[in-house]
Amino acid sequence: MIEEYFEAIKALLQSLSLSQPPEVEYDYRDRETGFLKGDLVFKDGSRLHFREFVQVKQSQPVHRYMYAFQYMDTDGALIFRYDDTKHFPHLSTAPHHKHVGENEVVAANAPDLESVLKEIEALIKP
Repeated sequence: MIEEYFEAIKALLQSLSLSQPPEVEYDYRDRETGFLKGDLVFKDGSRLHFREFVQVKQSQPVHRYMYAFQYMDTDGALIFRYDDTKHFPHLSTAPHHKHVGENEVVAANAPDLESVLKEIEALIKP
């Protein structure tokens, strides 16, 4: 089942218009569980670093044990980062949250890679 998830991620990444091939590591822990991390560089020079530790069971939604999606501009300045680190317990969506720039943190539901890529696409194509 993790194989199907990783194959879907590979297909999603192949559909992108990137300035260089995606660098992604797929670590199979067992039939249902895996870790992936990647670095994507977009046509405008911005980048997305991401990592997910997931479990995929038949007929169930993907369970993310942890995730981080960090999007930066060409100079490496943070544009946004989604993660589930438990350091903002006061937020209504804790532990899930979104860093906006270097100084703002807002409540946010846990995204998946596809929704993060759509958000980036909207930022790149104003």
